[in-house]
Amino acid sequence: MAIIIVLVYWWSFQGISFSGIKDSAGDVVKSICNGLIHPDWKYIYDGSGEDLTSLIVQTLAIAFLGTFISALLSIPFAFWAAHNSKEIIGHPRSNSGKIVLTVIRTFPEIVLAIMFIKAVGPGSFAGVLAVSIHSIGMLGKLFSEAIENMDYRASEALISVGGNRLQVLMMATLPTIMPEFLSYTLYRFEIAVRSASILGMVGAGGIGTPLLFAIQTRNWSRMGIILIGIIIMVTMIDWISGNLRKKLA
Repeated sequence: MAIIIVLVYWWSFQGISFSGIKDSAGDVVKSICNGLIHPDWKYIYDGSGEDLTSLIVQTLAIAFLGTFISALLSIPFAFWAAHNSKEIIGHPRSNSGKIVLTVIRTFPEIVLAIMFIKAVGPGSFAGVLAVSIHSIGMLGKLFSEAIENMDYRASEALISVGGNRLQVLMMATLPTIMPEFLSYTLYRFEIAVRSASILGMVGAGGIGTPLLFAIQTRNWSRMGIILIGIIIMVTMIDWISGNLRKKLA
């Protein structure tokens, strides 16, 4: 097995065309480090709506709205893809749902963002659509696994006393799986924040656009404060989400 892995890595590196390190690499690295050490503090907030604080809020809004929409739309897909305890694994209905979710999550957010920019124009709306559509594939898969692994004792008890399908769904199934649904949604929100941070590089709103401009214009101090803002934002979201998921566990 180890030999196979080594051969795969060797074969992969054969396709890399390495032309050496450029002479300007050292100066660029020094400039980037200097920008991180001496960031542009004035860019944190200037009231223009295009400052760091405003764009971080916009990035969080894109991630939150995209995750919220996908969480709602993923529920029917999850029930479509899940097999329950009375069905055989590999049921045609379950397989078709899994295939659809696989196809949806095949497209990365940045590819979806480029497609939606062509359809609705650049801006936050394209970012929300990209995050929400891609997240359906991810959350749908996680939700379906939660349904497959759920404890059916509450559902069976309600059925035994004459409960119909709607009553079983609303009073037994959803209350049983909702904590896992919320936990997966919070986890997906953490990932969506990172994704929304780079979608602006293709014009889909958020903090990615000024980051790209700063890199292109070699404004390293501006790039430094943007990276610091992204690090703080992602760290805080991870910490808050992690604590909430622990309470749901």
